[in-house]
Amino acid sequence: MNLAGEAGNRPPYIVGIGGTTRAASSTEHALRYVLGVCEQSGAETDCFVGSVLATLPYYAPELPHRSAEATRLVAALRRADGIVIASSSYHAGLSGLVKNALDYAEDMRAEDPCYLTGRPVGCIATGSGWQGVVTTLKALRDVVHALRGWPTPMGAAINTAQPVFDAEGDAVDEKARFQLTTVANELMSFLNRQSVPLVPVAR
Repeated sequence: MNLAGEAGNRPPYIVGIGGTTRAASSTEHALRYVLGVCEQSGAETDCFVGSVLATLPYYAPELPHRSAEATRLVAALRRADGIVIASSSYHAGLSGLVKNALDYAEDMRAEDPCYLTGRPVGCIATGSGWQGVVTTLKALRDVVHALRGWPTPMGAAINTAQPVFDAEGDAVDEKARFQLTTVANELMSFLNRQSVPLVPVAR
């Protein structure tokens, strides 16, 4: 991890994780929208969408072998200055694809700093109806806390019962656009502040 204020010689690197098995889903559109705003503010981004997440084997901590995509995901998380996570709401819970991807952060448990320590994380939940979306957003934020990341103050709860994105992935719903842009701006604001060196944790 190398926060933007520490080196000043490269743009912040933000990793997006999310989407569904359906290409160009609302969840993927929301994720790419936030990453696009971050890019406009000077960030470098990488994106692990549903089609990639679907190829990840179930996380098995006892097995040393990792697939090529799993290795790439963990490497990206190690390098990331910030993260964006987008999950569709399935019965008021996280998508299995997204939860499995986040489980791979366990490979960073013995590192210092471990997991997502010190990184800002933007959380997005999508679904047809407010109850499931809001519950899923809270679950996402709880997972980020468990991984020692900093959820941005704004978490995006996107109700897809009505059209939210056009065919090109642009947000046509004003409230959704406000939420997603705010998540991106808060990520960049966090990264542009002067960072404080972390104190190694005694083990």
